[in-house]
Amino acid sequence: MPLVRYRKVVILGYRSVGKTSLAHQFVKGEFLEGYDPTVENTYSKIVTLGKDEFHLHLVDTAGQVPVGDEYSILPYSFIIGVHGYVLVYSVTSLHSFQVIESLYQKLHEGHGKTRLPVVLVGNKADLSPDREVQAVEGKKLAESWGATFMESSARETQLTQGIFTKVIQEIARVENSYGQERRCRLM
Repeated sequence: MPLVRYRKVVILGYRSVGKTSLAHQFVKGEFLEGYDPTVENTYSKIVTLGKDEFHLHLVDTAGQVPVGDEYSILPYSFIIGVHGYVLVYSVTSLHSFQVIESLYQKLHEGHGKTRLPVVLVGNKADLSPDREVQAVEGKKLAESWGATFMESSARETQLTQGIFTKVIQEIARVENSYGQERRCRLM
């Protein structure tokens, strides 16, 4: 019987970028056409990757306001006990992309780590005619963080499943990089 590993993942981004739609599509396999704005929801799902099982606990947050000023801090619940992050912006909103850059900086400061397990997601890729953020911009930003980048559409199950598989892989990658022994050898 495989060991089930618990992983808490927080989904962050500006309002109306599709955070709830991505979480709902991943867990329930259906696209939500309309819903009330999220205060904070949680979702759970068991995911099997190879021989390992992961109990994913997703925290779908309310849309974050810009965090550029010193009074805007992220709650500790977004930092303490969190294994990984899905940072979401809409490809149809340059502002949501700019907000995600500020959110990442706040997370980085809160964790005090050089590498965070992050998947940057450009959502609403199905709305390409209204695009304000090119894929190359998202990829460049993710690379500057050492993170994974994906574009998605919450309407499409396949792409959404890949996001949460990737975040599990990112968590393992970052944990392994910190878990390696560092030895000093005198010669």
